[in-house]
Amino acid sequence: MFEETKSGNDAKAAEWSREQVAEAAIRLKEADPDSILKWAVGEFGSEMALACSFGYEDVSLVYRLSRIDPEQTVPIFYLDTDLLFPETYETRDRLAGSCGVSFIRVTPAYTLERQAQLWGDELWKREPHSCCLVRKVEPLRRFLKGRTAWITGIRREQAPSRGKAEVVEWDHQFGLVKINPLAYRTSDEVWRYIQERNIPHNPLHDRMYPSIGCIPCTRPVRPGEDIRAGRWSGFGKTECGLHPSKQEEED
Repeated sequence: MFEETKSGNDAKAAEWSREQVAEAAIRLKEADPDSILKWAVGEFGSEMALACSFGYEDVSLVYRLSRIDPEQTVPIFYLDTDLLFPETYETRDRLAGSCGVSFIRVTPAYTLERQAQLWGDELWKREPHSCCLVRKVEPLRRFLKGRTAWITGIRREQAPSRGKAEVVEWDHQFGLVKINPLAYRTSDEVWRYIQERNIPHNPLHDRMYPSIGCIPCTRPVRPGEDIRAGRWSGFGKTECGLHPSKQEEED
């Protein structure tokens, strides 16, 4: 139904060899997130961008980066699918005020109305992968084109598909260096950091939403369920396509 296009970043980022990425991953594996971010800002500067979903991992990274890079030479962006929770937008505004940062809004090529005209109403109910491709993956691909690196809040603990994430790795899907400063951090460590500094966080986290995405595809997690069980419930899907597993990248 949809054809995923390739990134246009490979030529620009080619100076970073597989060996260099692997070496950086080993060297920074035990480093704290601030040290990783400082290294990344010094290495990539404005050619890098931080992705923020306004989940708790990402708000902690926005706070850290705002202290390391007060001039905001590194752009901070979010993917607005037009289906985000009101609480997510409220968190955006509170975080912007608290950290003194501005966020770049990245939007899909199609409005919800146009998407419905092309592929039917409520595509997420029938083909959630296709909906994620239109509203998340392709907008991100366009935004990252021409950049050499991006920063994410993914952690190994979040899901089996992220269990091999490194603090520095090559992103095969988008053709650039991917930096995951929290890869080896636990949920408790991230929450402790947020609470000690009173960083604004999405109130949905306090209502049994450990992972927050679009309204139609996110529900609270019941006691005993996996932390990703509230995403695309009933579809056997736990990822939107932005962070494929290592096996998926190799395939």
